[in-house]
Amino acid sequence: MIELPLTHRHTGHCETGVSSILLEQAGLSISEPMVLGLSSGMIFAHFPFLRINELPLTTYRMPPGFIYRWLAGRIGVRWEQQRFRNPAAGMQALDHALESGQIVGLQASVYWLPYFPKAMRFHFNAHNLIVYGREGGDYLISDPVFQSPQRCSAEDLQRARFVRGALAPKGLMYYPVATPSVIDHARVVGPSIRKSANIMLRAPLPWVGVRAVRGLARRLQRLPTQGEARYARLYLGQIVRMQEEIGTGGGGFRFMYAAFLKEAAERGGGAALDELAEAMTAVGDQWRQFALACSLQVRARTEPDVTEAAQKLRAVGEAEAQVWRGLLKAI
Repeated sequence: MIELPLTHRHTGHCETGVSSILLEQAGLSISEPMVLGLSSGMIFAHFPFLRINELPLTTYRMPPGFIYRWLAGRIGVRWEQQRFRNPAAGMQALDHALESGQIVGLQASVYWLPYFPKAMRFHFNAHNLIVYGREGGDYLISDPVFQSPQRCSAEDLQRARFVRGALAPKGLMYYPVATPSVIDHARVVGPSIRKSANIMLRAPLPWVGVRAVRGLARRLQRLPTQGEARYARLYLGQIVRMQEEIGTGGGGFRFMYAAFLKEAAERGGGAALDELAEAMTAVGDQWRQFALACSLQVRARTEPDVTEAAQKLRAVGEAEAQVWRGLLKAI
């Protein structure tokens, strides 16, 4: 049996949580909100031409892997990361790391992790978790979206790591091999905020940032409902699932980013960041209200009416733009 020392922690999102826990184990104390903020990992994007489960992709974060890699570039962490063509080689590498005393982060598919309730399993291949030991044929899992540690058989974990399809993990395994002793917050907070604000306000593509929020509101308003109610409900349901079930999504990420701004303010960022943290929290509330409006139409017995949802989303876009402009001014 191998069981490496690890303090399991329930976090808001898988990649930010895994990154925070792995860095903490390596000796660098960094909160999950600070991981999100310093990595500039929070965005909004809606790609009508990219499909997940045959419906347009909506995302509230940078692509999988960007958060821990962009954080590394910002604060000076060096990660060891490996992908594998051969599943057996990937499992052997995992065993070798554990035998060497190294806990590791993995990317895996939610669908093939048996400790997830059946109602929560779907084909999403970019979930992050930590393996900290093995007992017999089971691996010991610290999955930060669960309240307590889990177990997973070697067969199931291999299948989850080497599933095919969109965002295929290819057995991705990663862990920090070099970390700074401290973080110079005065140096890194401003550039991190500026990068996020520029993505949200000045992205050259119409499918990213505040322009994408407004564009999605227009698409909702044009969404056909008469005679195509099923498609409209699936479309709205996909948005809500990407926002509220995959990771922390729209509202949750805004709340976490607000916590980052508050922590940055406490570390010398000034009162303006503290005030804008409150504004970002209000934006998170608006995202939740938008999700509720969509959910009510998904469950409606009549033809869905997307007017209210579109109006709320337009208001979200204006509120986001105001907060990001304020952040650029503050830094």
